[in-house]
Amino acid sequence: MLVKILGAALQGIDAIPITVEVLADAGFQFVMVGLPDTAVKESAERVTSAIGQSGFDFPRKKVVVNMAPADVRKEGSAYDLPIALGVLAADGQISPRHFGEFLIMGELSLDGTLLPVKGILPMSIMARAMKLRGIIVPAANATEAAVVNNLEVYGMNNLREVIDFLQDVSAPQPTVVNTREEFGRAYESFDFDFVDVKGQESVKRAFEVACAGGHNILLVGPPGSGKSMMAKRLPSILPPLTLPEALETTKIHSVAGRLKGGSTLMTTRPFRAPHHTISPVALVGGGSNPMPGEISLAHNGVLFLDEFPEFSRSVLEVMRQPLEDRHINISRAKYSIDYPAGFMLVASMNPCPCGYYNHPTKECTCTQMQVQRYLSRISGPLLDRIDLQVEIMPVPFKELQELHTGESSASIRERVIKARKIQAERYAGENNIHCNAQMTPRLIARWARPEPEAMAILEQAMTRFDMSARAYDRILKVARTIADLDASPTIKPLHMHEAVSYRNLDRSTWGLK
Repeated sequence: MLVKILGAALQGIDAIPITVEVLADAGFQFVMVGLPDTAVKESAERVTSAIGQSGFDFPRKKVVVNMAPADVRKEGSAYDLPIALGVLAADGQISPRHFGEFLIMGELSLDGTLLPVKGILPMSIMARAMKLRGIIVPAANATEAAVVNNLEVYGMNNLREVIDFLQDVSAPQPTVVNTREEFGRAYESFDFDFVDVKGQESVKRAFEVACAGGHNILLVGPPGSGKSMMAKRLPSILPPLTLPEALETTKIHSVAGRLKGGSTLMTTRPFRAPHHTISPVALVGGGSNPMPGEISLAHNGVLFLDEFPEFSRSVLEVMRQPLEDRHINISRAKYSIDYPAGFMLVASMNPCPCGYYNHPTKECTCTQMQVQRYLSRISGPLLDRIDLQVEIMPVPFKELQELHTGESSASIRERVIKARKIQAERYAGENNIHCNAQMTPRLIARWARPEPEAMAILEQAMTRFDMSARAYDRILKVARTIADLDASPTIKPLHMHEAVSYRNLDRSTWGLK
């Protein structure tokens, strides 16, 4: 007897349908075809044991399992459940009458217990698009799948429960999650708050500007000046995720297997801080079994690179295209995958090898050549994609011992949200443009036209500091954001002054003793 069960495979952050076909015929062999990987092939032992432990008999026949389409590689252990059900139905031990109503995925342990699998959210979205009645998944994945409305989600604990449900022996209630209500109730509490930061008002302001416009930012300063401490507080002033952003972010983490059991939607923006020993593949994604990299896991959030020059040159250079295009296309001999990568880059570095160049009290022991060589580890094209370059100095002891606290993240965040709202209305008719950092040259010419006095300031700065032409657009984008924070329709001289001050490393004299 031949039976068919609908499953799914992951391609990028989306799912495609896979039909698991099982045929039981005369003979004594178990054959699996359809381009399965090692984990799928090993399912034979898990399925055999799970069927026996669930009170059924593995058929003493030739069992052929085909996973179509055959030219798509099947990876992982999530096909255990549909294969087990197909084997039992093909042998006539259970009825397949409800198989066509559901998408069924799950990993089996030897005793028949269902274990969670990756990528359930995009599979649920696909099941709804195919107008299926519902999806059957491990209980640990049920709330993740239930994020998708208009779809019955049944979270099961073991193989026997699935069989009883499909044979109408039991009638469990589907898992229901009110996505909008859950998202609306979500309260973003942060472990780190800018209220704990004493001094560094200029750096706090730079962070506010960066978050208001979605700009990349680089902090340059000596050890102990607070670069990492303030970077960790950045998510607390970012605007909250919108519902579409939350869904897209959750899909990426679901595919990567980063969601905890019982998770629904991600409600806080991701903050990723990989170590400087990370490989290019781990950063951008890919591998033998393709997975999203750190830049995709940071999508709609922050990618923090501490000790920026210590990252290998090859790792840093692969970020150039994603920073510009906000997605990464990974092409290999066997596959081509596109992952979203719309992240905000936050980097920090020392100004020189010893760390004390420009320090107010400690003397730098580096030569001018050493300083220049250290700075040259960051290429010009990559630096071109960083809008704000801020020099940070240690906080004097007098400020550290003062008892008064700084401005809270909540109040800074209010101003950021107001500025983002202005930008959302401005770019409402534009495709994939949501904030000032994403402006194209056409939009810069339209929306970032400074007043004559402000343009004169920009011209003077470009000439005086011998700034490169690549700084021109970046300064205008930042100036537009500063004007939005002031709710100003035009870029005024004060806004331009501040924007120019955030281009420290573009000055030809920076790093010269």
